[in-house]
Amino acid sequence: MDAQRLKDNFAQVADHGMEVADYFYADLFQGNPGYRSLFPASMARQQKVLLEALAQIVAWVDNTEELVPYLQQLGRRHQGFGITAEHYAEVGGSLIATLRYFSGDSWSPELEKDWAAAYGVVSEVMLTAGSEG
Repeated sequence: MDAQRLKDNFAQVADHGMEVADYFYADLFQGNPGYRSLFPASMARQQKVLLEALAQIVAWVDNTEELVPYLQQLGRRHQGFGITAEHYAEVGGSLIATLRYFSGDSWSPELEKDWAAAYGVVSEVMLTAGSEG
């Protein structure tokens, strides 16, 4: 996984602001309509929280001393919302679709592998922390 490539790509994607969160949740809910009930009626705050979390994760992608405790905290919080391993898989698919969409012509198979590997680590740490309570 190339951390700098992830950072550069996320900077490009993040330039689209709230459109990124809109697209992500539209993709997630289109494929999983039942997931909508896991979120508040107004998604404005949730969209901001998503983008802030993604930015923090990407900023620390090459700093495990900071990243792991952050992900563990997120995992415990998400477990409290009833999030399961199945949810993580679907979220990962929507995240990759969103990143691909906003990357345009700069998207590549290598970048997709990097994001998939990074998300694999993120979801594993969060799921483990959530299951430990």
